[in-house]
This record gives sequence, C-alpha cells and structure tokens, in this order.
Amino acid sequence: MEKKVEAILWSIALPGFAQLLNRNYVKGILLIAIELIVNVMGNLNTLIVLSFQGYTQEAVQQADYLWIMFYPCLYFFAIWDAYKDAGGDGKPYMAIPFASAAFITTIGVAYSSQTIMGVTVGPIFLPILSSFVGLALGFAARKIVMSVI
Repeated sequence: MEKKVEAILWSIALPGFAQLLNRNYVKGILLIAIELIVNVMGNLNTLIVLSFQGYTQEAVQQADYLWIMFYPCLYFFAIWDAYKDAGGDGKPYMAIPFASAAFITTIGVAYSSQTIMGVTVGPIFLPILSSFVGLALGFAARKIVMSVI
C-alpha cells in the first residue's frame, strides 16, 4: 500500500517522477518531456500563478487552450500508470476512475473560460474541481461494472 501511495503522490507532483521511482526510466523521461512541452506551450505555470493570485480573467486570456486540453489526459494517465506499476494492478478496472477523471477534467478545461452563475472559475480551478467529479463518477462506474461482470 505504501508504495502505491508514494507513486501516486510523486506522480501528482510531476508526471513521470513516479515512473522514474519505479525504474521505468524511458517512460518517466518521456512523460516529463511531454509534461514540460505541454506546460510551456500552454503557459501553464503563468496560469497557475495568476489564478492563485486572483487574476482569473488574465489567466483566461493567457491560456493556450489547444495545448492545455492535453494536460488532464497526460496527468491522469501518468498517475494511473504509476499506481499500476507500483502494484496497484491487482484490483480490476482501476483504469476507469483515472480515465473518467481525465475526460471530465478535459471538459472542465474546455469550459473554464466561461462564466458560470456570474463567476469565471478559470483554467486552473475549474479543472481541479472537475477532477474530483471525474474521480467520483469513475469510481461509481467501476463499482457498477464490477457488479455486472
């Protein structure tokens, strides 16, 4: 259990770190390289700083949505892969919550520039909030699949 949690936490910190920890060096370096490319091209670090400082509209204006749309899939794939390689593949259908989170979070990115009930949540916080919804739906879907099969 400890190794799986450690892998998830390192992967949350930066996609690819847990793969390096799990001695999957090629995969780890590749994930880090892809993360850096998407991060730089999408202007992600600037968006994070602006969002946390309360400059949501500026973050929306500086976001390159065509690039940051890739980030949730990369992020949740890296987390799932790290979990699986750390011994988490013993539970069936564990890819479902991670894939669901990637999908719902990508939708969160797509709608993050929109005003919802008078508030623009922005390209950082709406995807973060969406990820919890995606995980919850994914775990529910996994439970349903397991009860049927």
